[in-house]
Amino acid sequence: MKHKEIHILLVEDNEGDIVLTQEALDEGKIKNTVSVVRDGWEAIQYLEKNEGYEDARNPDLILLDINLPKMNGHKVLKHIKSHDDLKHIPVIMLTTSSDDVDIIKSYQNHSNCYITKPVDINRFIEVISTIENFWISIVQLPPKTK
Repeated sequence: MKHKEIHILLVEDNEGDIVLTQEALDEGKIKNTVSVVRDGWEAIQYLEKNEGYEDARNPDLILLDINLPKMNGHKVLKHIKSHDDLKHIPVIMLTTSSDDVDIIKSYQNHSNCYITKPVDINRFIEVISTIENFWISIVQLPPKTK
């Protein structure tokens, strides 16, 4: 089966996790492009095409951390899922938190998936590969808008 290129928005402030995620996605079987924003406020600006992001591509998939500067991932998720032109984009919460409160809040705010980042580097890369295999190879993503 041939897959079209997908665009992933990675919302992550940890430089190590950014590098590992990009490397894992680069090694994958699916052609993708990854845009990175490093805080919650920047994610909103990107998605709304404000403040230097006027030409930003709408992502097919969003990987969203919870513990972000300026605006946490819960607020970003709530914003995404409350806007008609964004709410169809699948959002995977990819975070170090395994706190039940964060998990429940993420699903209440309509996260499509919640994954706790493994501490082990090899396991982390395996998780990113699994995300790619499932969300890009198996799941039918919504068609592009705008």
